[in-house]
Amino acid sequence: MLAIKGTLGLEADGRNFGGAERIALLMKIGESGSIAAAAREVGMSYKGAWEAVDAMNNLAEEPLVIRAVGGRAGGGAVLTARARRLIDVFQRMEAIHQQFLRHLGTIADNPLSDIDLVRRFMMKTSARNQLAGTVAAVEPGAVNDVIQLDIQGGQRLVATVTQESTRSLGLAPGKTAFVLIKASSVIIGLPDASSRLSARNQLQGQVSYVKRGAVNAEVGVQLDGGNAIVSVITTASLDALGLREGVPVVAIIKASSIIVGTFDN
Repeated sequence: MLAIKGTLGLEADGRNFGGAERIALLMKIGESGSIAAAAREVGMSYKGAWEAVDAMNNLAEEPLVIRAVGGRAGGGAVLTARARRLIDVFQRMEAIHQQFLRHLGTIADNPLSDIDLVRRFMMKTSARNQLAGTVAAVEPGAVNDVIQLDIQGGQRLVATVTQESTRSLGLAPGKTAFVLIKASSVIIGLPDASSRLSARNQLQGQVSYVKRGAVNAEVGVQLDGGNAIVSVITTASLDALGLREGVPVVAIIKASSIIVGTFDN
């Protein structure tokens, strides 16, 4: 499920100056007077903590952490006044940032769904057909798995993917996914109750438009339920089937011709 999250970070001259983790390190150094102790508190290695301190000192206009002689354990580190001001400013900024995220969650009746939809619109691919759906079932096989997806309007698509793809994509019932189908992989047929085909996907619809070319034709199909799909067929097939706007058709797609993806980061 898509969640609204965000992290606050600071940059200096195009380089990452620090975020919540480094600010937390500074705070713990101020409390303990020790980089080693602060590193343990924030779950960072001693080497990583010193590298973070060096980076912040190098990027700031003045040192943020200085070595102290004769500290609690015979030596340590102390924060400068500049570091304490930075911590205070960052905490104020983080509070404003969290307030913004909470406000973002109120901009629509279902903001997560709306933001997820915007992200889908930004997806670019050469495949003409891009359909979103929800995994309805996963049928394990010896080599390939069969994935069933419910799409808009109650129709169902069946795709075959490798077991590795099933695992890496986290495909399971209820998972939101999308499919990509090349227009050349969509076969157009006429409804015929007596015809029997091996193709797992036979989607009912009607022709929404025809763009005729010299050799091939692009046929748009409005599927029952609301989705649209595009097919590229020869002009000879176009004429033989008598395809024109409004003609009932069946979009036929082999399960192996469907690519399945997810919206996870």
